[in-house]
Amino acid sequence: MFGKNPKRGVEKGDGSFLQVQTIFKTLQGEGPNTGVPSIFLRLGGCNLACDFCDTEFEDYKKINTIDIIKNIQSLSINKDAKQTIFLVVITGGEPLRQEINPLCKELLSLGFKVQIETNGTLYRSLPEEVEIICSPKVSAGKYLSIRPDLLPNITALKFLISKSKVEYSNVPDLGQKNYNIEVFVQPMDQYKEDLNIENKKLAVDIAINNGYRLSYQIHKELNIE
Repeated sequence: MFGKNPKRGVEKGDGSFLQVQTIFKTLQGEGPNTGVPSIFLRLGGCNLACDFCDTEFEDYKKINTIDIIKNIQSLSINKDAKQTIFLVVITGGEPLRQEINPLCKELLSLGFKVQIETNGTLYRSLPEEVEIICSPKVSAGKYLSIRPDLLPNITALKFLISKSKVEYSNVPDLGQKNYNIEVFVQPMDQYKEDLNIENKKLAVDIAINNGYRLSYQIHKELNIE
């Protein structure tokens, strides 16, 4: 998308239908569940337009939540009819644009672990068992505030790190110290080898000198979704 996507606002509705980009099985490639077999539910649309974002989320379709759950259940089972995947990652775009509470409740009741990936600028009530991974973003040269009603519920914060983009060259306190939220730092992929090498070096340095955890996008290294 690289910042050319339209900015989409919060969707109304009861959660019986969701705008879905794609559903697929893979390994979680970053953050606290790195390497865990997962079903990814990528929802459509985002309220931000980051110039480094390479994710396609505008070619979405409206799908009944019941059918979404059936699809997830089918993907979680192997050829021997044994369930091998128990983590569902709901991402986007920005998943909190849509009413995902009913979906999360049903997935939890079916024994799935649910993780949300959000930019932290929107809020919806979610079951307390849901893991919320927040990756804050910059606008007009400064980090956008994390919603104060979301902040206490965040499981982990994931900061992108770039040597050449000064606004992404450090980790600010966005309130995480008040709630003892675990912090991950992740080198930004800028699609240029020299820039990416510098980003990795800086992320490692920041992690070591601040006690943060390094997040590395293993799905890109493995050439999987």
